[in-house]
Amino acid sequence: MHNDYDNTEYIGDNRGLELDADTDADTDTFSEPEAAISNYAALAGKVVSDPEFSHEVYGEGFYIVQLEVQRLSQTYDILPVTISERLMGQDNIHLGSFLDVYGQIRSYNSYSEAEGRNKLVLTVFARDIEVLDDFPPRNTNEIFLNGYICKPPVFRTTPFGREITDMLVAVNRSYNKSDYVPVITWGRNARFCGRLAVSDNVMLWGRLQSRPYQKKYDDGRIEDKVAFEVSASKVQGSEARD
Repeated sequence: MHNDYDNTEYIGDNRGLELDADTDADTDTFSEPEAAISNYAALAGKVVSDPEFSHEVYGEGFYIVQLEVQRLSQTYDILPVTISERLMGQDNIHLGSFLDVYGQIRSYNSYSEAEGRNKLVLTVFARDIEVLDDFPPRNTNEIFLNGYICKPPVFRTTPFGREITDMLVAVNRSYNKSDYVPVITWGRNARFCGRLAVSDNVMLWGRLQSRPYQKKYDDGRIEDKVAFEVSASKVQGSEARD
């Protein structure tokens, strides 16, 4: 694994917070990707922002749109999706468009001058998209990751008695690169994941979620932020160590 997460605050730290009731909803109904795929994301929803230019690689431009994806609880996650101009083509993706997106979760470091540190930013990198005529007929938010624990998992119990484990999972890419994905697990999965060690292999299925939170600084300032993390409902991994 290529480790570039040291001294990085990943935007997914949820210690001491409660999430809504469907964070541990069963998502085992979606099709399991082939074993060779280590990073798979499928989303469907409504575009709630105009495409914003992100960056260019070898003359190919990439744009970010915010996709509103409905939960079973009728609430929504607002998730960033990165789309190549070549995929956008003549589809005229704009505010209010409905999209099916298939791709991978990607991470990158964004330096904050105000805080003097890097932040790990997540996006869904679209490999294929389909513009729909209307709102998607079903709630699609499906994630599969096959990666490695790259920070000691943190097991905790909330004030309401819910067992939670926070993890950071590295998913390898080509050319000695990796994506680092914050993951949260619940209940018996949390107990299992809390006993995993750095470098253990883990496969997980779940959904990508957005979560508003407030960050408190030493000088008393409070800033509203949004965290992105995978809420895993199914986990397979190495045997837990005693």
